[in-house]
Amino acid sequence: MNDPYAKGSIRQSLYGARRPIRGAVVAVLRGRLEERGLELIRPISRALARGEIHELIVTDEAGAAPGTRVDRIGYLCFFEVEQGGVAVTGDQVMLGGEGGLVLAGFDLTHAPNHLNVVVCGDRRPGEERGIRPGDQVTIGPQAG
Repeated sequence: MNDPYAKGSIRQSLYGARRPIRGAVVAVLRGRLEERGLELIRPISRALARGEIHELIVTDEAGAAPGTRVDRIGYLCFFEVEQGGVAVTGDQVMLGGEGGLVLAGFDLTHAPNHLNVVVCGDRRPGEERGIRPGDQVTIGPQAG
């Protein structure tokens, strides 16, 4: 496979303007793990299509980025994509009207069933944040 990310060929963002991805929470999660062992894939982007359901996981690990392992996590939610698009590492993520989350990368542990979309921020799980089914999820360069 000839992956330009793995080869280090891509040194700047290839993305110009993008529309935000919008979705709705379908299941609220609870709990934290200290040794989850997520392996963030090297590619910095993933297409999220309308109708897909993905898991949103938060970490407070400062070095979380494509190609790294993430252990300290909090489970946030599963969300259904209502408006598809391309999610890129560094995107802002809004969850239930709350910001402060930044897209760190993607883990394929459960693919093709769903992606683990990993964000950096406060490690409180979804239930502790008061997230509810139907709450909005927005992912984009300037989510909101």
